[in-house]
Amino acid sequence: MAITLNNGFQMPIIGLGVWRMEKKAIKDLIIESIKIGFRHFDCACIISFQNSLAFTNFDIVFTKCLMFCAADYKNEAEVGEALCEAIKTGLLWNTDHGHVVEACKHSLKKLQLDYLDLYLVHFPISIRHTGDSSLPPLINVPLDEDGVLDIETNISLETTWHAMEDLVSMGLVRSIGISNYDIFLTRDCLAYSKIKPAVNQIEIHPYFQRESLVNFCQKHGICVTAHTPLGGADANTKRFGTVSCLDDPILKGIAEKYKKTVAQIVLRWGIQRNTVVIPKTSKSERLKENFKVLEFELAKEDMDVIQAIDKSYRSNIQPAKFWGIDLYA
Repeated sequence: MAITLNNGFQMPIIGLGVWRMEKKAIKDLIIESIKIGFRHFDCACIISFQNSLAFTNFDIVFTKCLMFCAADYKNEAEVGEALCEAIKTGLLWNTDHGHVVEACKHSLKKLQLDYLDLYLVHFPISIRHTGDSSLPPLINVPLDEDGVLDIETNISLETTWHAMEDLVSMGLVRSIGISNYDIFLTRDCLAYSKIKPAVNQIEIHPYFQRESLVNFCQKHGICVTAHTPLGGADANTKRFGTVSCLDDPILKGIAEKYKKTVAQIVLRWGIQRNTVVIPKTSKSERLKENFKVLEFELAKEDMDVIQAIDKSYRSNIQPAKFWGIDLYA
């Protein structure tokens, strides 16, 4: 099951996120996920693009992001080993907004690829260029003397986007997209773009449904990908002190009705909104459960019930907590 992007390429509607996975476990987990049927892998700095390369005769989907990553993955080598030559991760940070082509070529060299199928501007912000794209997240975070993210004021998002478009014309990238853009930033991108963004990747889950933004993107032909589709679950509760929608009694009741897990109900809800979902798990049994969301459907009345529990509640609050600034303000 896939969504067709506005340029004709397809993206599987469910993927696997690998943030915070242990290095030792990731190779076997990815191999197993491919056998189960996953073809879309979200490595945050590499996210979901359909690749002409194959791994054990499978067509696989990955994505590469132009981003300043909020997570300290440090498992890219293990992802690369698991996917053989299909993916060996390089990182392109928001510190490279003014060096897009250079950074992309650097990443392609590390990935041992001729092109990327999807490249995303992960955060709508440019920060001071450090000149070192090899540093992992949370280390390559230039702060000013007040301990606040050192934001560049001479590089606009429009400039960054036109550089992204150049990657397409150069044959380095097939599709380009955005991430963590609100309606107004998305509208601006549509206004100045020659190549329309194919994807907007944003936090979405039953407690943070973002109906207006989802509708706006879909109306204008932009595929919406839901990161943190389970609300961050225990990981975000421990990391940020946020509440998980997986504990919601209404969702638990719907799960009991369908004889499914709450996570399966939440993922299926996302899919039936025609959004791509990229849940993270490091457990084999959860992998299988997540993929089985393609095997059932929620009734309209249950979709309506879930719609009613929206709290406009963001669970992924990393920038405000660690960067000294609320990028979502």
